[in-house]
Amino acid sequence: MQSTDTPTPPRKFAHFVLRTSRYDEVVNFYKALLSVHLTFSNDFVSFLTYDEEHHRIAVLNVSGLQDQQRGIAGVHHIAFTHDSLTDLVANYERAKLQGIEPVWCTNHGPTTSFYYRDPDGNQLELQVENFATVEESIEFMHSPEFAENAIGVDFDPEELARRLRAGEPEGELKKRPHSGPRGFDAQVKIF
Repeated sequence: MQSTDTPTPPRKFAHFVLRTSRYDEVVNFYKALLSVHLTFSNDFVSFLTYDEEHHRIAVLNVSGLQDQQRGIAGVHHIAFTHDSLTDLVANYERAKLQGIEPVWCTNHGPTTSFYYRDPDGNQLELQVENFATVEESIEFMHSPEFAENAIGVDFDPEELARRLRAGEPEGELKKRPHSGPRGFDAQVKIF
């Protein structure tokens, strides 16, 4: 038995659960954007996964819920990491064909990120790590460049896709351009 004085962090993130009155629309959104599949579904709950876990997302069908209000406390967004920029861009292009487009695209420095909103307004970040190691990401986060702009440098996803298809190396495309200072401005559509 471990001492109660010894920290015991969880081994992994298991899942998150959403409640919605737009049940079919929300389930279909996650299936389309994240390429998840159902492991169980009935009229009041669906369990979805993209890997070996029995579910990473659960969706509860609850009638009569009010829409989310912006500007109140709560979860801001949930992020998922792709293995490569090529995979991230391929997912963007596939989702776009199904009518799902990002609301914001930015290179944070440590990650290149596409942000989406589900039918209920929940925000999702699909990202790729820009550095080979966590240590390199943390080092960038302690740089003067990150101190003046911890938000990111926005980009056009179509331009990024075009450059990737033209053969520009992922490593070059993931380098964040220097843009000068930036805070929570009107351009950032997810805050």
